[in-house]
Formats: sequence, structure tokens, C-alpha cells
Amino acid sequence: MKFFADTAEIADIKDLADTGLLDGVTTNPSLIAKSGRDFIEVTKEICGIVSGPVSAEVVALDHAGMMREAEILRKIADNVCIKVPLTIDGLKTCKALTGDGTMVNVTLCFSANQALLAAKAGATFVSPFVGRHDDNGFDGMQLIADIRLIYDNYAFATEILVASVRHGIHVLEAAKIGADVMTAPPAVIKGLVKHVLTDKGIEGFLADWAKTGQSL
Repeated sequence: MKFFADTAEIADIKDLADTGLLDGVTTNPSLIAKSGRDFIEVTKEICGIVSGPVSAEVVALDHAGMMREAEILRKIADNVCIKVPLTIDGLKTCKALTGDGTMVNVTLCFSANQALLAAKAGATFVSPFVGRHDDNGFDGMQLIADIRLIYDNYAFATEILVASVRHGIHVLEAAKIGADVMTAPPAVIKGLVKHVLTDKGIEGFLADWAKTGQSL
């Protein structure tokens, strides 16, 4: 499963990229606003740090407006992935962009039927929001399982990008189901390495090493 960082904070992206575990980045208008940076400037900088897809979201709601904004965004770098909402105009834009080789991430997916439409529109990625789905009384991971089944039934090439990931259990369940990608805040990704027994093991090894009086 690919790991994307859901952030526009350059320091966090660089830190994760240095681990070799980061496959891409997702951003949205809220994350850009939180960074306090210019949209084009920060997106260009992120694209220079990671070689994988960097999702940059349009803000227009009509097809013509989305296409105008996409034209600006895809000139930033070759690894820009245009992010569009799961609406009729968004799907129309997806079909047009993927038709000429541009990567597209169809976002704000909350049903398997929506994901089916995204795949038929040729989406590179579809982003079901599991955390928000859970918040509203639904089972976010069941949504991922349903989409996986449908995509496998018809051999759709669209990758399932699990979004709105809140904790390690979301990551684990998504991997068990067979999701292609997960995107999460840097803190969630870094938290995956933590385990009390790992910490205890290191503590014990260091204590035993100290008793030997040796150094490296």
C-alpha cells in the first residue's frame, strides 16, 4: 500500500520523505490555508520534494472553471494530480483530463456508487473519506471493502486512496482490505512505528549494553 501525507507543511513532508516511506502528498484548500502559503508556490515546492503524485485541488464548481484551474495547476510540475469533487461537473472534468494523460484524484467520495462513477470517468484515484463516514454513523472500512469488490469485479484501474484517516486501525484495516493508497496526517504516519514493547525492548538492550562497559 502506498503512503501519502495529507498536509501542506513543508517541514513535515521533508521529514517523511527522508524516511523513504513517502509515495506522494495530498493537499486541499483547508490544508493550504492552514499553511499560510501561496497555493502555487507551496504546491511547486512539494512537487520538488516528492517524486510521486501531489494532489492539488480545484475550487471551481463548474466544468469550465475546473478546466481553467486545472490548466494552471498541471503546469506546476509533471507530478501534479488534479483533485476534483465527486459531482457531475467533477466527473466530466475527470474524463476530459485523464483523456489527455493528466492524473486526477476524485475526492469527497462517500458511497460505492460514487466510486463506481469515478472509475467509469477514468479517475487515477478515488478518495473515500473513512473518518468522516464513521463520524456520521456509517462504517468507513465497509465502504472501502465495497469499492474494492466492485473495482476487482470489473478490473478498474482506478486506485482506492483511503482518506480522512484518523488512526492506525484505519491504516491496518485498509491494508487488509487491499486499498491501493492511504493518505494521513504526518502524526498518524509517524505514530505507526510506535509500540510499547518496542520501546521496552530498546530500553532493555541499552541497559544490558551499559553493563558491558563497552562503546562503539
